[in-house]
Amino acid sequence: MTAVASLLREVANLHHRYYRLTDGSDPDWATFYADWLVGHSELDELLFQVPVRSELTWLLVQAEREHGAERDWAQVYAADLGAFYQARRERSGA
Repeated sequence: MTAVASLLREVANLHHRYYRLTDGSDPDWATFYADWLVGHSELDELLFQVPVRSELTWLLVQAEREHGAERDWAQVYAADLGAFYQARRERSGA
């Protein structure tokens, strides 16, 4: 999940630059992240499936609620995403 964590850090940096006037503050940050991850990254290749943007938004919000801004937040969030999509693949028999 290191590659997914790298994508999360990449979108975090992009988000911070985009919202520079508010010092990165955006209560709807997860939507921005999900939109970029689904539309402008190779996340689908890393997860072996195309995530639904709204579901990915929800997963990111859940990760933040559960883990907050831990020191290595990207790695922790990536592990959560990986576990969710791995379980989905296993349930579908893929």
